[in-house]
Amino acid sequence: MGTATTRLRIATRESRLAMRQTEMVSEAIRGPHPTIEIEIVGMTTRGDRVLDRPLAQVGGKGLFVKDLEIALDEDRADIAVHSLKDVPMRIPDHLALATFGPREDPHDAFVSSRHASLAAMPAGSRVGTSSLRRESQLRALHPRLDFIPLRGNVNTRLAKLDRGEYDAIILAAAGLKRLGLAARIRSRLVEAIPAIGQGILAIEYRRDRDDIASLVASFEDAATSCAAHAERALGLVVEGSCEVPLGALARVTGGTLMLEAFIGLPDGTRGIRESASGRCEEAEALGAMLAERLLAAGGREILKSLAGVNA
Repeated sequence: MGTATTRLRIATRESRLAMRQTEMVSEAIRGPHPTIEIEIVGMTTRGDRVLDRPLAQVGGKGLFVKDLEIALDEDRADIAVHSLKDVPMRIPDHLALATFGPREDPHDAFVSSRHASLAAMPAGSRVGTSSLRRESQLRALHPRLDFIPLRGNVNTRLAKLDRGEYDAIILAAAGLKRLGLAARIRSRLVEAIPAIGQGILAIEYRRDRDDIASLVASFEDAATSCAAHAERALGLVVEGSCEVPLGALARVTGGTLMLEAFIGLPDGTRGIRESASGRCEEAEALGAMLAERLLAAGGREILKSLAGVNA
């Protein structure tokens, strides 16, 4: 393809949200590159196929990414579009990751047809969530509620709610907004620290593709990239996965980076929060430092406890 990219094959999951996010990437790229030929390579990943068990039990969030990475390796795609929160903290050395555009709302959203908020729900109400991180924080805040597993794409989860299988469900606000479903959000759970990278679009590609690196670099938002580096550096030290209720949120104001993180037990009986601030130039160092602080404050004991449970 030479030094200029004239054709771009984009690997993506086939869920409505993944396809919408891929459309967003395609539209953005076509703006300054109107003659580029774009092909969407839709795929159903193992994470999409296995829906009868919690994600933590079937291999974690990397199941949504691996098949797309294979497409890159086999030259069936030039880039892969991910929700950054689905990307493991470690990716293969020969692949690179870049943020794409500004961050959408990073918070979790409360969705219900009958209730205005978690606090307004009666004891014993059924709340669906796919995340141990959400469950850990929300059980501590609302111990009278029954938090139960919920799998499937956004539309599948909404359909289960609408059929009455749940009294409420918790979803990422970013996904609902990107799908034009912001009206389904009854409240934003600003009291809960979100997943690492939540609301951030990411592009994965092979490191030997300088043409792709040049193409996607122009779409990087500085504040979003700063937040992503800080949050993922923290996750890398703590080794966060679907089996670990871990969250982090970086906020960038001017050149100042504020980072807050959480780790806890799934049942909500113990949770630790720590925060730190610094400059964007030190995002990764700040993330690593806060991770060590989180571990020293009790995170290591939580990880040991979870390792014993999962052994």
